[in-house]
Amino acid sequence: MTDLLWIAIAFFAGSLPLSYWIGRVFLRVDIRTYGDGNPGGANVWKAGGKWWGITAILADAFKGLIPVALAHFWGGVAGWPLAAVGMAPVLGHAYTPFLGFNGGKALAVTFGVWTGLAPWQAPVVLGLAFLVWLKTLRVEGWAVTAGMATLLVYLLLFDRDPVLLVVWLVNTGVFVVKHRADFRRPPDLANGWLGRFVRKS
Repeated sequence: MTDLLWIAIAFFAGSLPLSYWIGRVFLRVDIRTYGDGNPGGANVWKAGGKWWGITAILADAFKGLIPVALAHFWGGVAGWPLAAVGMAPVLGHAYTPFLGFNGGKALAVTFGVWTGLAPWQAPVVLGLAFLVWLKTLRVEGWAVTAGMATLLVYLLLFDRDPVLLVVWLVNTGVFVVKHRADFRRPPDLANGWLGRFVRKS
């Protein structure tokens, strides 16, 4: 397949609003009426409980992982075309044409994309970074940005592949735009995991 076809496939896969459809088909609700109004796995969790939420989050992660991994390891896509394939599911999810170009915040699909690009680095570095910062900072936008900053530090120290750096830049830009309302609030470190630990010390 041509590089352009892989990019199109990756964008299409990312644009599938799987969490929204899970809510509509199985829970009989519009998940955008829950939580922050985002059509993502977190609001499936709020609408249908833990197991439906986990299902939705995994579905969103796999729609990033599968096209990127296939293009990378089976299709032989490399270099700047691979960067475009890596960016496509995130952009598709965040600006899905299925929901009037108003998609989700792209956290789960991002984890899937990076697992496809760097199979052990994403689960270990990015996964742990997201886990720690989401527990440390109560405002999601700040936590996600801190997680991506942690990944950037790792890349600059150990893997300065320009393809990964470009994907990181676009991915982080999407996060900043989609979480822009969060940046009007302080990170709220004091009430996060680290703040509670300090108060107990």
